[in-house]
Amino acid sequence: EGRAGLHRGAALGRPPAMSIRLRELIRNVRACKTQADERACIHKECAAIRTAFKEESNELRHRNVAKLLFIHMLGYPTHWGQMECLKLVAGTKFPEKRVGYLGLMILLDERQEVLMLVENSLKMDLHNANQYISGLAMCSLANIASAEICRDLSPEIETLLANSNPYIRKKACICAIRILKKNPELAENFVDKVASILADRNHGVLLTGAKLMFELTQAEPSSIEVLRKQVPTLVRVLKNLVLSGYAPEHDINGITDPFLQVALLKLLRVLGRGCADASDQMNDILAQVATNTESSKNVGNSILYECVLTIVAIEAESGLRVLAINILGRFLANRDNNIKYVALHTLLKVVDSDVNAVQRHRGTIVECLKDADVSLRRRALELIYVLVNETNVEALVGELLAYLPVVESEFKEDLVSKICSVVEAYAPEKQWRVDTIIKTLTMSGAFVNDELASSLTSLISKSPEIQGYTTSKLHAALSADLHNVAQTLVQVGVWCVGEYADQVREAPPGAAAVTSAQALDLLDRVLHSVTTALTTKEYVLNALVKLSTRYQGDVA
Repeated sequence: EGRAGLHRGAALGRPPAMSIRLRELIRNVRACKTQADERACIHKECAAIRTAFKEESNELRHRNVAKLLFIHMLGYPTHWGQMECLKLVAGTKFPEKRVGYLGLMILLDERQEVLMLVENSLKMDLHNANQYISGLAMCSLANIASAEICRDLSPEIETLLANSNPYIRKKACICAIRILKKNPELAENFVDKVASILADRNHGVLLTGAKLMFELTQAEPSSIEVLRKQVPTLVRVLKNLVLSGYAPEHDINGITDPFLQVALLKLLRVLGRGCADASDQMNDILAQVATNTESSKNVGNSILYECVLTIVAIEAESGLRVLAINILGRFLANRDNNIKYVALHTLLKVVDSDVNAVQRHRGTIVECLKDADVSLRRRALELIYVLVNETNVEALVGELLAYLPVVESEFKEDLVSKICSVVEAYAPEKQWRVDTIIKTLTMSGAFVNDELASSLTSLISKSPEIQGYTTSKLHAALSADLHNVAQTLVQVGVWCVGEYADQVREAPPGAAAVTSAQALDLLDRVLHSVTTALTTKEYVLNALVKLSTRYQGDVA
């Protein structure tokens, strides 16, 4: 009886009794108290939608597809409604097409063969007299079109790029980007179209045109040389944005169309890389962007960040490079940790090109080691390693040693290894090198790479002038704290005592004397310590054999 009533209602032109509006469905789902209630509500509505689809109820199809999209958003299967989207797309009314194309973009993707059935509707709608229907078709093409559909509809998009309507031109540029991503070999068909796009006064067209040019450079690198002819035009557009007055339709936090400025800077970066002529044309406008952009808000910082990347990438003047790095220095002083992180990350990229300019901000970079944010500390650490040289090694290693006690355990071994590597590379003198390595290994606990022992042993054996000094210092370090130092340090200390104990009977310059009784006492403590590894005990026995000849007749 219920089904008969449904048919009678449809015959009289009334909507079926079981059909509810999308708003009511959302309200019913929100009213569900358990997952089971929600599933029951969705299954009941899906059954009603299936029934309506089978009865070819054209009047309510767009409402049912809209409900289907909501159900899809909740995570329930809706693949059985894909064909209904195609029927809506093939309709003539804008409300139907709007829901149909929306369903097409959400329920389908380029891998599904059913998408080929909509190609003819797309082709017709691209040239529809209603700009919004044409826009719907282009949105769908730009989102889910396969490589085959892109290739087939590429001529239509090329035609629409020259359309007199800026709304259509903007959408056509987005479609062209999709075509280039799916079919890079079609790039040459669009290279000649960009000049007319950049002459447009509409910001939407300019933004999508800049994106299209950028995609052309990625899809076909050989087109960069041709596109460099547009650099003066790009510079003029960017200059108008930077120097223009207040424009309410494009203003965001006091800056005119930051999205377009960012897109233009990214494009200029690609076109100026490796080309001195193109870079010369950009220098002035980049300096204006760097000096005139407000940095108190994120909108301005995003433009300054892109400007810095562009200056660093192109063949810019040295003064402009210093200006770019100074901007990053200002970022480091910002209270926002995200901006600090971006600055450290970018400085790591540019430090090789102008290390002296980065060195000016060394103090600010070192301060980041004290930040509570672990990601900032790691980035600052990486940058400090790069900045170390002969002139600043003592100061920077001191900062790294101050950071060593608070670094996370999983990164301590790497930090110890890197401290020792920069000390070995830039130490001003051997005694300082020995003192620093001993201090590092003493503070590091168990987080020491075994290779450091062989490296330190090699240094000592090849440097007779520091053998006594090193032995005395190691003896003092192990005597002060035997249980908390790394076994690597204990092994080196024991080896030195066995090898050079006779050189420290009298105090070497800058160190204390070590008597035979003190040396043997240390070896005895190491041998009987519960923390001593088996390998270290072997070192002790070896040292005792050596001392039995060196101290013969001296110690009973």
